[in-house]
Amino acid sequence: MDIIYAIQIDNGAQYLAKADDSLAFKAGDWCVIHKDFFNDYGQIVKISEEGMPDWKNKELPQIIRKATVHDKSMAHENEMRAKSALRTTQEAADQLKLEMKLLNVHFSLDKKLIVIQFTADGRIDFRQLVKDLAKTFNARIELRQIGVRDETALKGGLGICGRQLCCSRFLKDFSSINVRMAKDQDLSLTPSTISGFCGRLKCCLKYEHDGYVELEKTMPRRGDMCDCPGGRGKICDRNLLTQEVVVVLEDSGRTIRCARSEVQVVYPDKYKVRPQEIVPDLSEDELNTLESEEETENIPEKPKGVIGRRRKKRRAKGKRSKR
Repeated sequence: MDIIYAIQIDNGAQYLAKADDSLAFKAGDWCVIHKDFFNDYGQIVKISEEGMPDWKNKELPQIIRKATVHDKSMAHENEMRAKSALRTTQEAADQLKLEMKLLNVHFSLDKKLIVIQFTADGRIDFRQLVKDLAKTFNARIELRQIGVRDETALKGGLGICGRQLCCSRFLKDFSSINVRMAKDQDLSLTPSTISGFCGRLKCCLKYEHDGYVELEKTMPRRGDMCDCPGGRGKICDRNLLTQEVVVVLEDSGRTIRCARSEVQVVYPDKYKVRPQEIVPDLSEDELNTLESEEETENIPEKPKGVIGRRRKKRRAKGKRSKR
């Protein structure tokens, strides 16, 4: 039975590959993978013991063997070539005046394929660059444009929580995140607070969003009037996790902290906003004319079809009388 493995190569990219269970690979092993028309070199980072359907197995690359000492030396030489190729690619891009930021270069184990990853603000027409690099390196060239989140995942780092970035540690599929999630969690909307190293909204806003939405259902809103142990006041702040609110007392003006169970939201008449009716300064005759106009406006109009039939009848009677 085939076992599915997650392979990571030197540029940080990952893909799935299959191998027979008799090879007995484990996480951390270096191996040689046959993919399309070339052989690649990578490390096993994850093992999936569940087999996949035969039709899907055919699409996956095949792990040939464990990496030997010779394979490791060749991979080390390719890493040195990649640094030189990165400088050459940057010079060629500058000559073509392409506004792109090159990140890394990956050589396949047999040097038949060179993968170059870059970032750019928009779409880049790099067809001429690919032709020039193919002549220079005498190999197939693949230029891959990635986003700023993928770039941060490749570089890695520590987040504000003190742990390794989620995108570089385990997160591979980036979900859509919006500012509404930060609002639902009562977070400050300062860009430096809710943005990550990539400049986009933090991926961790998605993790606890559903829980915050459930907690918010039983919590009063800011600005609501309430009765609390200290008297009547207005809610100025709240904490969804601790289920507590901060109330500004109406009589003394001081603030107290209360639990959600100790607060009862009230809406007395004096706090309700009522629309004021604007009465114009008109004489009695003008008011009477306005009332008569309103009465005539309220009279339902007759359908056009009925009026048309009556007009036809009148015209027919007039013609008969003339005859």
